Amino acid sequence: MTERKPPGVDFESWVDKQIRDAETRGEFDRLPGAGKPLPADMDSTYDELWWIKRKMAREGFSVLPPALALRKEVEDALPAALAAPSDRIARKIITEINDKIREMMFKPPPGPPLGKKPYDVEDVVRQWRERRADL
Repeated sequence: MTERKPPGVDFESWVDKQIRDAETRGEFDRLPGAGKPLPADMDSTYDELWWIKRKMAREGFSVLPPALALRKEVEDALPAALAAPSDRIARKIITEINDKIREMMFKPPPGPPLGKKPYDVEDVVRQWRERRADL
């Protein structure tokens, strides 16, 4: 426990002595982040939720409204289907995303509208075959 500042001792020199004594005892040797640069976001304005945002970024976790999360999934589905190893898998990817789109269209969640319509499965499979023919 830290001792009390003795009367008559300058506060700054007393604090400096406490720090020096702790350093000599090795109390700062194994602190997390020791010897590493300060985070780049130290100059930004204070955010009460900084630790939650940092943890979410570190864990690769994001929270989006359901429609926005599905919009991202829809946009990723077409390239995934076109890069699929077989037309059966391409068809499966597009069919599954279409089911999710239809579900959201008929049961809209709170938040912004999806703004996407189902893909034409046969058109995507045709594109998939055309791309494979070029290889």
